[in-house]
Amino acid sequence: MTTPKTASARQAAPGGNLLLWVIGAVVAFLILFWLITLALQLPIWPDAIQKNAALFVSGAKTTLYLTLVSGVLGLVLGVILGLGKMANTSLFVNTRGSFAYWVGSLISAICTFIVWVVRGTPLFVQLLFSYYALPELFKPFGKLLEWADTWPFLELGSAFVAAVFALALNVAAYNAEVVRGGVQGVPRGQVEAARSLGLGSLPTMTTVVLPQALRLALPALVNNIVALLKDSSLAATIAVTEILRIADQVRSSTFQPIPALLVAAAVYLALTTVLTFFTDQMERRLKIASR
Repeated sequence: MTTPKTASARQAAPGGNLLLWVIGAVVAFLILFWLITLALQLPIWPDAIQKNAALFVSGAKTTLYLTLVSGVLGLVLGVILGLGKMANTSLFVNTRGSFAYWVGSLISAICTFIVWVVRGTPLFVQLLFSYYALPELFKPFGKLLEWADTWPFLELGSAFVAAVFALALNVAAYNAEVVRGGVQGVPRGQVEAARSLGLGSLPTMTTVVLPQALRLALPALVNNIVALLKDSSLAATIAVTEILRIADQVRSSTFQPIPALLVAAAVYLALTTVLTFFTDQMERRLKIASR
């Protein structure tokens, strides 16, 4: 028999587990960066690698920042686009042909068009467009990039912001389909029960349907984050100083492509391994907390 004390402990557990997960992930990545520095200073590596160990670690940090910022923004945008594609369905409107239905249809068409364009074009083209073309077409975005070049922290500038925009929008398009599939996987009876209690469309979606949908979609969303870390290597094409950019600089200055690229591959593998471990732990903890 479940006592009130046990029930309250179960409710408190997810928040505490999430905090421990965040702390553990931060500590693990700090240790990883320290180990990478030590490993690249071993005598088995050429002098060019040993002398540039700090640069490789700096590139790894930039890759991680790029992944985390783009991943969080991509998740938020993905939820918006995924729900927007269903704006004219019975989840949001009760009567076909009403004003709300036509507004929902317009929103659905816009979101569907964005997802179609982003998923149908290469990420490489999107990065180039974000950095070179979009500032000319949309002046406020150009002003944002100019302002980003004045940021004194993390040595991040306009290239980093443009890369975040392109990567976040790209992963958002894929997250949108995942979220939409998760919402459609929630039993219809959940929606009908919420409506019978007097909840409107928006409260039903935010408090009943969406939390269950995100749990169902969690494995695919986690997989998109891991894929995003590897896709971030394309940001080197617009001069973001991430791992691949550092490796290319070392290669061009030392004329030693094999060790430089081997180090880049090893660092990517280490980052994806640690990220996969902690995302799997988060997925397991959230599944346990939902029981």
